[in-house]
Amino acid sequence: VSLEESGGGLVQAGDSLRLLCVTSERTGTMGWFRQAPGKERTYVAAIRLRDGTTDYADSAKGRFSISRDIAKRTLYLQMRNLKPEDTAVYYCAASNSLLIRGDSTHYDYWGQGTQVTVSS
Repeated sequence: VSLEESGGGLVQAGDSLRLLCVTSERTGTMGWFRQAPGKERTYVAAIRLRDGTTDYADSAKGRFSISRDIAKRTLYLQMRNLKPEDTAVYYCAASNSLLIRGDSTHYDYWGQGTQVTVSS
């Protein structure tokens, strides 16, 4: 399974951005993680492809929205009211499991990441 992210860029605080992740095959669940400079990779959100059940990290609740288009094999992350602390490389991940987890070890496949930079 290959994953390819896009949609990152340089934006100002308060702006919105939508990330995309196109997959080569359908899996059970998919998620978004991010890694800021000098920090560990952290969980953002996940979705079960079959029924659209979602889960969010506390930092993402209320501002980020994860969704999928099964026909297009595409995962989305809509980000609103971006803050400088959202600056990170955002990674798309996929798992063959139907369980929704925020643990990176749960995921079997990873994309290369897309950079999001939020200026103040």
